[in-house]
Amino acid sequence: MRVAPVGGTAVQDHVALAEIELCGELIIAASAAEDRLSLESIDEVLRVGEEREGCDPGSSHR
Repeated sequence: MRVAPVGGTAVQDHVALAEIELCGELIIAASAAEDRLSLESIDEVLRVGEEREGCDPGSSHR
C-alpha cells in the first residue's frame, strides 16, 4: 500500500479552477433570473465578449 507523502503535494489545475468559477457564476445568475437566461446573458456572465475584444483578430492566440 502506498501512502501520499506529507508536506503539501497538491497540484492545481488553473484551467479547471477557472471553469469551476465560471460555472458557479453561471449557476448564481440562473438562480437569480426569473426566466431562462438568454444567450447574451450567458455570454455576459461567462465574459465571452471580453475575451474576443482582448484578442488580436490577426493573431493565432485564442
